[in-house]
Amino acid sequence: MATAIRAASSSRTLKQLLSELKAIRSGERAGAYSLATQYITDQYRRFETTEQQHCRAKEELQFTAETYRCYLESLRKLKELNESYRGKGERSIRETADMVGFKLPHDPK
Repeated sequence: MATAIRAASSSRTLKQLLSELKAIRSGERAGAYSLATQYITDQYRRFETTEQQHCRAKEELQFTAETYRCYLESLRKLKELNESYRGKGERSIRETADMVGFKLPHDPK
């Protein structure tokens, strides 16, 4: 039973990790994405466990995969924030107020 739960958690982590990799890839680095995807899936296959064996490396792989997934997700979110708030030159007072959620004194509430 515990092995089935670990396997489900492991496959969910793998899917999330690959989806985060896919989200941050860019056209010029598609080859690097392919290599990273291949390496990660190879590592998962290498440390696959059965019901008869318990592999400590599998637990380490799961922890490492969760850590990388969290890192990639954070990178993607940071990139989105930087793109939304990066400097676009001089802004008007209204644009700045709208960006931070303030109302100007003459705006209706």
